[in-house]
Amino acid sequence: MTNNERLSVVLGDRRYDVVRPWGVLPAGRAFGVISQLAVNSKGQVLIFQRSELPVVVLDQTGAYLDDWAVGKICDAHGICVAPDDRVFLVDRDAHQILILSACGELAQTLGERHRPHLGAPFNHPTDVAVARDGDVYVADGYGNSQVHWYSSSLERKGSWGRPGTGPGEFSTPHGIWVDRADCVLVADRENDRVQIFDREGTYINEWRDLDHPMDIYEDDRGMIFVTDCIPRLNMFAPDGRLAGRCRATWNAAHGIWGNRDGDLFLAEQTPSRVTKLCLVDDSG
Repeated sequence: MTNNERLSVVLGDRRYDVVRPWGVLPAGRAFGVISQLAVNSKGQVLIFQRSELPVVVLDQTGAYLDDWAVGKICDAHGICVAPDDRVFLVDRDAHQILILSACGELAQTLGERHRPHLGAPFNHPTDVAVARDGDVYVADGYGNSQVHWYSSSLERKGSWGRPGTGPGEFSTPHGIWVDRADCVLVADRENDRVQIFDREGTYINEWRDLDHPMDIYEDDRGMIFVTDCIPRLNMFAPDGRLAGRCRATWNAAHGIWGNRDGDLFLAEQTPSRVTKLCLVDDSG
């Protein structure tokens, strides 16, 4: 593809223009290794990177707004924006979840920093999801093969999962999402599937035909997007039917999130950049 060519992809009945790289930092700055990203209610894109300034905030156009110096982050991994705009950061190798206010101030933590626990929170966690009622779900994926469930007040309510390949078993639960149907979706990466559970951890179903799925995002229509290592972006209907598939990145996207306009943002690590899929209005 030359610099003058326009690249488009299709997912279901929607077409997107591919913009890469997306986002501009101040002169002399470059992104660190981008792990994942999320979008808040203002449409701002929060990029979680392995850098001395771990969170970069861009506006809807990709212009630089701010950096959040949230203290020492050993290993930036997952990020989630809750319905109330709190920001959850997963510090994988510190075995801890950091919970920030909407403006980036550290408010609370989950887990004992630098104290991993086998079979209990946390042992190299990977991602976090927040349900509409405020309950929190953590994928504890590199040292453990579990999901941990917390109340909105951060009291632990339970855990499920163990190493294996059967229903409710995991091999690196990597991404997690709570959808509008109140199901917990887990990207069971090394088992090449997404597993679906109810809110208490009862196994419901699984989606296959995936290659090492990395991250999960649900849009305002209830469509579920899953990145994998082919690399490709997969779109599933709420009933689990494969509704769309495309190759939007050169390398596997480690993270995905979208905005209210229907655009999608993909976090890539090699090279480290953000790719934006801009929804195209073909109605005219």
